[in-house]
Order: sequence, then C-alpha cells, then structure tokens
Amino acid sequence: MPAIAPGWDVEVERGPDWLLVKIKDLDPRAVESPPLADGLWELLQRHFTYRLVLELDQLPKLDDYLIGQLARLYARIHEHDGVMRLCGLSPHNLEMLRECRLNEQFLPYHNREEAVLGHRRRQQPR
Repeated sequence: MPAIAPGWDVEVERGPDWLLVKIKDLDPRAVESPPLADGLWELLQRHFTYRLVLELDQLPKLDDYLIGQLARLYARIHEHDGVMRLCGLSPHNLEMLRECRLNEQFLPYHNREEAVLGHRRRQQPR
C-alpha cells in the first residue's frame, strides 16, 4: 500500500475513470506534514485522473484539520472539472460535516459502488 504522507496508510485501486482510495490507518501525530490534500492530489496526477472516491469508514474522527484538507482537495479537483465523493462516513463524521456546512458539498454515500454511480440509498423510516 502506498504511503501518501508519513503516518497515512492507504489502499489505492484504479477503476474505470476513477481512483478509489481507502484510508486504512492514520497516525494523528503525523497528519499535518505534508498536507493530506497535497498527497492525494499527487496521487491523482500520477494516475492521470481527477475523479476520486475516498472511503473513510476506518477513519475514527474527522476533525477541523482533515475537513479543511478535504475542502482544499475538493476545490483543486473541481478546478479541473473533476469529481470527489466520500463514502463510509460514521454518524459522528457526518455530523462534523453538517456543523461545517459542507454536507451539501460532500454528499455522503454508503459505499464505493454508490459513490461511483452517484446514487444514494434513501434512508428507511424507523
């Protein structure tokens, strides 16, 4: 698995027209150097694509720094007419996006298949 930054362990797969990146492990002491957005951007450029699905189901906490990095990466991808989609967010991490008013920008998907297709399952009433 390639390391995009010290302390980040990711699983990268190439799909038709998409780069699928699953964040597997995170060392919180190393997260700020180099920035996550820069590491993922370089990965996209190496694969000659601007379409990214980030699988975050193994990320325990989405903090302000990480949200800022995601917003920065989204802006760079969007400037190149690309697409960035997130999937696998925990309820806590979804709430963090809502608090930052980014839940419309980062529409949450349940899994990578839904993210690639751009289809979300409706929430079932309880």
